Amino acid sequence: GSYPQLYCFHNEVAPLRVVRHVGPHQGKRFYGCSYWPRTCGFFKWEDEIDDIREMQQLMFEGDVKIAKLELHKSELEMKVKRLKDRKSELEDQITEARLKLQSTRACRKLALAFILS
Repeated sequence: GSYPQLYCFHNEVAPLRVVRHVGPHQGKRFYGCSYWPRTCGFFKWEDEIDDIREMQQLMFEGDVKIAKLELHKSELEMKVKRLKDRKSELEDQITEARLKLQSTRACRKLALAFILS
């Protein structure tokens, strides 16, 4: 059957190997760095790969969640910019309205003073 592909810290496929030296682990299968003996330190026993798959799935789900949150953040930043621009426009309109109101009051006062004189 086919074996799952794991990647070492070099981001290369970590080959499935077998312990050859005599000892308690002789014959046991493991995944190791693809650049052995100049290894990056990646090592997992074959029976530990379910843990790795689970962690890889969690990392993938985390990456997806991060991407969605970054997109949402960008959308919110754009919305904040539009709101700030709209606020600035409204402040300008308020300033214009105040100036018109002051001008209208001044004209009324002048007209009243003219009438009363």
